[in-house]
Amino acid sequence: MTATTPADQTPAPPKRARAAAVWILVGVGAFIILLDQLTKHFALEELTGRGPVRILGGAVYLSLIRNGGAAFSLASGHTWVFPLVTIAVVGWIVWMVFKLRSLPWAIALGLVLGGALGNFTDRLFRAPGPFQGHVVDMISLFAPYGEKFAVFNIADSALTCGVVLAIILEFTGRPRVGSRVPLRKAKVRDGADSGDK
Repeated sequence: MTATTPADQTPAPPKRARAAAVWILVGVGAFIILLDQLTKHFALEELTGRGPVRILGGAVYLSLIRNGGAAFSLASGHTWVFPLVTIAVVGWIVWMVFKLRSLPWAIALGLVLGGALGNFTDRLFRAPGPFQGHVVDMISLFAPYGEKFAVFNIADSALTCGVVLAIILEFTGRPRVGSRVPLRKAKVRDGADSGDK
């Protein structure tokens, strides 16, 4: 007589699925940090003491500013808080890694990690001092110096895209363990469970 696996249970994913997801998370995070720091270096070298540069027909302006706030220049008067928030976010992602099997989730978390650490690097090493450094921003949409939309950088963009992707994955029933749970099936299962009580 052979043992059968209940239909509502799925076998545990192999260890290599977790390893692949972790490598993708780390790779995406490292790429975002590198790209972010390179664009900030370029901005400091080419835009310091120079007016805004208009590109893409005025859809984007390169306007160098120093941001003491959060992403998109929010809460500029509380610079010291943001490194603490970043440490908490990184700790949460590290905790999530132990159950991570999903490649889309790995990309989402990698974007968040890279974005958070990109700006964290600025806060550690740029003026006016450690944990109070101002972030280098340079991308302004539709008008220079944030006249239409807050000036941002690659790290801000990655962080935002990562959070949006994570929300989409959550609402479409894609758990971090890698197996998809259709929303309709999940609702039926929840209803059956409540009826058994």
